[in-house]
Amino acid sequence: MINFRLFGIPVTILPWFWATMGIIGALSLGLESSQDFLRLALFMLAGFISILVHELGHGLTIKKFGADTQIVLQSFGGFATYPRNRFSRLQDFLVTAAGPAIQLLLGGVIHLILVNTNLPETQGKFFLHILVGISIFWAVFNCVPIYPLDGGQMLNAILGPKRRKVTHTVGVIAAILLGLFALYAGFMFMAIFAGMFAYQNYQLLQGKNPQSPF
Repeated sequence: MINFRLFGIPVTILPWFWATMGIIGALSLGLESSQDFLRLALFMLAGFISILVHELGHGLTIKKFGADTQIVLQSFGGFATYPRNRFSRLQDFLVTAAGPAIQLLLGGVIHLILVNTNLPETQGKFFLHILVGISIFWAVFNCVPIYPLDGGQMLNAILGPKRRKVTHTVGVIAAILLGLFALYAGFMFMAIFAGMFAYQNYQLLQGKNPQSPF
């Protein structure tokens, strides 16, 4: 476990975060040579930076609204804590939207640098490409309207607590569609998690409160 503070926010990185990033990187890149292991390390570093920036978007907005927060990076992502039922629905929406927004900004800025400069083909350039890819994918994926992803939480903030069943119904449908797409594209990892999200939202529709897989 790693602990530090960034912009006054306590950050905790759990061991499973590194293990998960390593598994995803190995499946994405393949490991056939010593150079591949270096690229795996760069993939893990890019994932760490991108997801930390995402959670900082949440955390800094929470602080802006006067609440304490802590960032935890775990398994397939992370979260920024804050007291529930303290913010207005607009504030909840802005807190949630800030994560993917700043992550998209990070990916977009680095992409502009890559296309407007003639950087040599080095491991540094590979790292920047991976950072762009992870940032854009993670931000877009999180905006899918599936609770507890950011998209689902933003939908919940828009609809309000009286329409939670609508939020979770949309979550079930979106998760099923995402799972079918993932199966068609051969992304088994994504298909498994889409199934977990569909089941979680179905349970919430039944009035149960299953734990989030993240």
